Amino acid sequence: MALLSYLERAEAHSSPLVKKLFGIMQSKHSNLCASIDVSTTKEFLALIEQLGPYICLVKTHIDIINDFSYEKTIAPLLELKKKHNFLIFEDRKFADIGNTVKHQYKDGIYKISSWADITNAHGVTGEGIVRGLKEAAKETTSEPRGLLMLAELSSKGSLAKGEYTQQTIAIAKSDREFVIGFIAQNYINGFDEGFDWVLMTPGVGLDDKGDALGQQYRLVDDVVFGGTDIIIVGRGLFGNGRDPAVEGERYRRAGWEAYRARSALSG
Repeated sequence: MALLSYLERAEAHSSPLVKKLFGIMQSKHSNLCASIDVSTTKEFLALIEQLGPYICLVKTHIDIINDFSYEKTIAPLLELKKKHNFLIFEDRKFADIGNTVKHQYKDGIYKISSWADITNAHGVTGEGIVRGLKEAAKETTSEPRGLLMLAELSSKGSLAKGEYTQQTIAIAKSDREFVIGFIAQNYINGFDEGFDWVLMTPGVGLDDKGDALGQQYRLVDDVVFGGTDIIIVGRGLFGNGRDPAVEGERYRRAGWEAYRARSALSG
């Protein structure tokens, strides 16, 4: 496993988006992504305001917001992005043919490619999904955009494993410019072939072990020492009466300390 620092990787990386992401992580001493899965714009923005100082990335499921509008939901989100210096990852999990995902990404009421720095996709439909999403990004904005492939999931009984994971990795290799990494539970090595993939891991917790709907949580140290770059935390930051600011700092510190400890092993 490569143990280069985020700063070293930022300096060497070919992707402007990844350079920016690693730079934010280094400057904020944070490898924490906050997953904000709530159903109203008011709660959505309030949580991001509270968690903004502690995160490098905010993960959205924009289609679950009941009162969504670009003016009232996305415009303030972009202001918070500037204020707190984080990137936006829309967890859309595209899974259709290239022409369809192209329109899902750039059109409709959400217009995801116009505001989300990063999105993700399943590999089930093949390489066309990467080409379709990349075309949409290029037609929408001059800002850098990136795609994560869903190599593994954190839910119990997930079929994203084994041969499926390997085929998804092969799809990622088809585009060095747009595909920036993976959602995964285990380390995926690309350095041997010249890829410096960003690995993000959901299902991370410091307290809970799971929920009644099949989510399984792993400890921060486990996933960071296992090779992940960014820990994705949702309800652990604000569920069950938790204070988002307190938990944001707690998870930020835990993730950064684990990263520093892992880096020290290569010294």
